[in-house]
Amino acid sequence: MPSIFISGGASGIGRATALRFLSEGWTVGVYDVNQAALDELTAEHPQIVTGILDVRDFGQWEAALADFATHTGGTLTVLDNNAGVLFSGDLDEVTPEQIKLQIDIDALGVTYGAKAALPYLTGVEGAHLVNISSASAIYGQPGIATYSAAKFYVSGFTEALELEWEKHGIRVVAIWPLWAKTALAETDAKSTRTLGVNITPEEVAEQVWNSVHPGVQVPFLPRVHYSVGTLTTLLSNSSKFAPRSVVRLINRFTSQ
Repeated sequence: MPSIFISGGASGIGRATALRFLSEGWTVGVYDVNQAALDELTAEHPQIVTGILDVRDFGQWEAALADFATHTGGTLTVLDNNAGVLFSGDLDEVTPEQIKLQIDIDALGVTYGAKAALPYLTGVEGAHLVNISSASAIYGQPGIATYSAAKFYVSGFTEALELEWEKHGIRVVAIWPLWAKTALAETDAKSTRTLGVNITPEEVAEQVWNSVHPGVQVPFLPRVHYSVGTLTTLLSNSSKFAPRSVVRLINRFTSQ
């Protein structure tokens, strides 16, 4: 039976992803720092394996994956690096503690997760590492500068591992949602008003599902990045084909 381990999966996009894969008969592990949310998830879906995980601690990653592996025969099909945190505000308004927390969870935690999961993914048919990036990695976003920069890191990290882990038979992808209807979007970031909060956690979960079931791929042109929603796709394509000055103007408008 295929298996998926989801960090920060007790609510929002992670929870929706857990239920999407559970509905297909997968063995699902959800590990989070929110014990109350984990208890609620377990009460509703007792077949989901749950546990505590602070993604900033590599030792906890090792312990959580070892625990989940006792339910899967010692292997893992998909690691979903889902845990994330966001604090909005201009840089002079964000506290040093909030800056550090975003980098530690959104960048360091993703890196730790990938490293800890590698032994469990290696040699498994259909093995995937899924990293949750963001449309804020298309162009640096004022008002959420640290979060945006961390998601640039996630995208670059994904591209590097997509090449590096080819020898292990592990496919590495990134999911790019715009603002989704989760607690993360409960912010005063200006782009939430300009672009709206229209994507549901279920839409993101569906794209996670699609990303690990890619079908036929063009040789030497693997798909690495998966946008969520038409607007995200349009913004992403504009950044690839429009002059950088135009991309800057678009992002200046959306962040005002």
